[in-house]
Amino acid sequence: MFDVSFLELAVIAVIALIVLGPERLPTAARAAGLWIGRIRRTIGNVQREISSQLETEELQRQMKQKRDRVDQGLSKVRREVEGLGDNSRQSDPSTPRDEKDEAASDASSQHASPEDTGPISSATDDNRATAAPDADRNDTPR
Repeated sequence: MFDVSFLELAVIAVIALIVLGPERLPTAARAAGLWIGRIRRTIGNVQREISSQLETEELQRQMKQKRDRVDQGLSKVRREVEGLGDNSRQSDPSTPRDEKDEAASDASSQHASPEDTGPISSATDDNRATAAPDADRNDTPR
């Protein structure tokens, strides 16, 4: 903390011995030691408090950044949902449509080909084909 050499300490000790005398010097040294200890503890407490404050500010800054990111994501999702809501209002069945559009959508839904159903229907057909022999089997013990 202080850059004091041994020679400087010796000079301070000689001056203190001359000023205070041999009777009061031990008491003065003890008091000086207590004061130095208190000062060190106070400095340590201040350093810990500053570190704690800096850490708290850093955590608050990180929380604010994360909160801002979440708010941005939430507003983005909200805009997307509102956009979907606007699209669904435009295609709402209660709104008047052309008769041609209705006829075209009815015709396409009634005439779905097996290719439109995809691999799900073929897997279902395969399951039925394999399930049929099991149903004919007699499970009674012999």
